[in-house]
Amino acid sequence: MNHLGSRYAALYCFLHLCLLRGCASLYVTAKVGTDVSLPCTYAAWRYGRLPFCWARESTSAFGCNNQVIKSDGTYVLSRLSWRYSLAGNLATGDASLRISQVQESDSGKYICRVEIPGWFNDQKTENTLYVFPGEPSQPQVELRELMQRAVTVGWSPPFNGGRVITAYLIDIKTRDASWNTAVRSQVVQTVATLVDLRPAATYDLRLSAVNSVGTSVASNVLTFTTHEAAPEGPPIDVKLQALSSDSIKVTWKPPSVELRNGVLRSYIVSYREYDLEAQQFKNWQQFSVTATSEEESAVLTNLKPSTQYNVHVQAKTNAGLGPVSTALFCTTLDEVKETTAATTLLSTAASTKLMQYTSLTNLPPDPPVIVLKEVTDNTISLSWTPGFEGDSPITGFYLEYKAANASWDYTKTVIDFSSNETEAKIIEMYPSTYNIRMFATNSVGTSKPSNVLNITIEEKGQQNSSSTMSTITEASVVAENRGGVYTTGIIVLVVLVVLIGAIMTGWQLRREAVYDKGSEPLQEL
Repeated sequence: MNHLGSRYAALYCFLHLCLLRGCASLYVTAKVGTDVSLPCTYAAWRYGRLPFCWARESTSAFGCNNQVIKSDGTYVLSRLSWRYSLAGNLATGDASLRISQVQESDSGKYICRVEIPGWFNDQKTENTLYVFPGEPSQPQVELRELMQRAVTVGWSPPFNGGRVITAYLIDIKTRDASWNTAVRSQVVQTVATLVDLRPAATYDLRLSAVNSVGTSVASNVLTFTTHEAAPEGPPIDVKLQALSSDSIKVTWKPPSVELRNGVLRSYIVSYREYDLEAQQFKNWQQFSVTATSEEESAVLTNLKPSTQYNVHVQAKTNAGLGPVSTALFCTTLDEVKETTAATTLLSTAASTKLMQYTSLTNLPPDPPVIVLKEVTDNTISLSWTPGFEGDSPITGFYLEYKAANASWDYTKTVIDFSSNETEAKIIEMYPSTYNIRMFATNSVGTSKPSNVLNITIEEKGQQNSSSTMSTITEASVVAENRGGVYTTGIIVLVVLVVLIGAIMTGWQLRREAVYDKGSEPLQEL
C-alpha cells in the first residue's frame, strides 16, 4: 500500500506540474511529401540555453523514449534521420522540430522535453501530427523527338503524393488557341508519341499526373513547331492569257494557308506544246519562279504561233513539291504578217496592241484537242480535251462530220455534246474516208475549229445499202447522215442520165440523116 501510495503521489505531483508548467498538446496536419514544423519554445531569456530532446509517443521521467533528435541548446547532438532538423532560433528558446518530406508513417505523437533546472521542472510540449495523402507533385515534361506530323515527349515520375499514380493526362493545343480547346490524351507510361499533327505548326503541350486522391498541378508548358512538309494543296486561281503569237501569261495564287505545310520557297511552272501532225503533246518543259507574294505571275516566251499549250503549276517548300494545279489549255495568237512595204513598226505595234486587247476581253474558248482512240470494223472511237475556257465557262461542244470529198460549208453533220462529255463513238454504215472536227462554245462565242481527223472505214463484207443512219453512241444520240456517200450517189446518177440522153439524141439524128439520103432518088423519079 505504501508502495502504491508513493506511485500515486508521484503521478499526482507530475500532473500538478503539467498544470503549472503547461503540458500543451497541439494538433498539426500535413500532406504527404511536404515539410512540417512542430512548435516548442521555452523561456531562454530567463534560463538561457537549455538542453532538450524530441521523442515519439512518450517520454520517461529522465529523458526521451524513441528519441528522434537531441540538442544541448546550441548544437544538434544526435538525430534519427536527415529528415529531422531544428527549425527555430535556439538562442531565443525556439526548439521547434522540422520533418522534411513527411510520410503517412510519420503520423503520431511528438513530445518536446526541455530540461529546466530543478526537481520535476522539465517542460513537455506535445504535438499530434496527422499526415494525409495528396495528389501527385508537379511533373516536368521534355521533348524527345520532333517530326512533320508527330512529336514524342517524355518525363520522370513525380512524387506520387502517398498513393500510386494511375495515369498521366496530356493536353495539346495550337499556339494561339485556349487551353479550353486542347485535345486531351491519357497514358500510363512515362513516354508518349502524339500523331495527326499539322506540318510547320506550333503547339503547346502540358502534362498532369493522377492518383486516387486527385490530379497534380499541370507541368511546365512545352512549346514546339513541327517540321515542314511538301505542300498538300496546289496553287489556286490559275489563269492563262495569250499575250501575242509567241507568249502566254500565267497567273496564280498560293495554295490555301492550311495546306502549305511550311514556307513556300518557289513554284515550278510546267508547259508543253500540242503537235498537230503527231496529234499528241510533246515533252514537258519547266522553269522555277521564286515565291514572293500572294499573287504570282510568269510569262511563257518563244512559243509557236497559233499553237495550243498545256500548263500547270506546283508550289514548293524546303521539304519538296506539292501537287500540280488543274491543267489548263491556251492557244497563242495568230502571227501578224506585213502586207505592204509601207507597214511601219508603229502600225505593227498598234496591231499587236489591238490583238492583245481583243484577247483580254470577251474571249471565246480555245478549241478542244480531238484524238482518235481506235477504229474497229465500222465503229470510230473519239475523245477530246477541252482547252482554255476563255472569259466564261464552256457550255458545250459540237462535232462536224463529213465525207472527205465534201465541203465543210455545204455537206456536214453536226452533233452536240454537253460540257462534261469528252468521249464519243460513231458507227458508220458506209466504208469511206471521213473528216471530223470539233468546236467548243461558251456564253461569249464559239472557238476556232479543232484539229481535223482523217478517218478511213475499210469495206468489210457486204454493207446494207438500204441503211440511211449513222449512230453516236456516247450520248445516246442518233443523227441522220445526209452527206458524204449520198451526195456522191446523186452526182453519179445525174451523170448517167446525161450520158443516156446524149446517146439517144445522137442515135435519133443519125437515123434521120439516113432517111433523108434514101429519099433523094424518089424525088428524081
